[in-house]
Amino acid sequence: MQSEPKPRWERRKDARPQELLAAALDLFVDRGYAATRLEDVARRAGVSKGTLYLYFENKEELFKAVVRENIVDVIGKAESDVAAAPEASCRELLRVMLLKWWSEVASTRAAGLAKLIMAEAGNFPEIARFYNDEVIERGNALVASILRRGAANGEFVALDPDIMTRVLTAPVIMLMLWSHSFFPCDTQGFDPEAFMDAFLGLVERGLRPPP
Repeated sequence: MQSEPKPRWERRKDARPQELLAAALDLFVDRGYAATRLEDVARRAGVSKGTLYLYFENKEELFKAVVRENIVDVIGKAESDVAAAPEASCRELLRVMLLKWWSEVASTRAAGLAKLIMAEAGNFPEIARFYNDEVIERGNALVASILRRGAANGEFVALDPDIMTRVLTAPVIMLMLWSHSFFPCDTQGFDPEAFMDAFLGLVERGLRPPP
């Protein structure tokens, strides 16, 4: 038997955490961490400040929830995809993971969170530590695991996976920051998708073992 639809007020209540997270993302990206006030997040989401506190204890917990929703979940899904494909081509896995990072994080509003961390880490070490542990370390570990697997099966040349991970991620991070900060002023019609394509082609040639 098909269940009856939920009353409107109940559906609204269920949606509130997502609406709060969406509002918080916009304000954190636009204003930064220090200047974002919980009352402004609540107002943007169309709820009272008291309602916000039903879901998030303070601004730090709200920020962590925004990062988990927009970035950490993407990393978790990527980890599951890699673990579920032990026989897959590491060359293809690496390409897919870097493109996924670009399409689902770096080219979206969530890219502004990385800029926020770089700008405000010194004043808010707790959120910087959280971002490092949940995003940077997990993301780097995933890329390094693909590099190790590729070197072991002969697809990639043997290189220090930790150093190579940083070599691979740095251009994508730079593109992310560049896109978020400078593209509104860029009159040259720069194409980030063409950048990624050229970069990945260079990576594949560089990691290919010599004949």
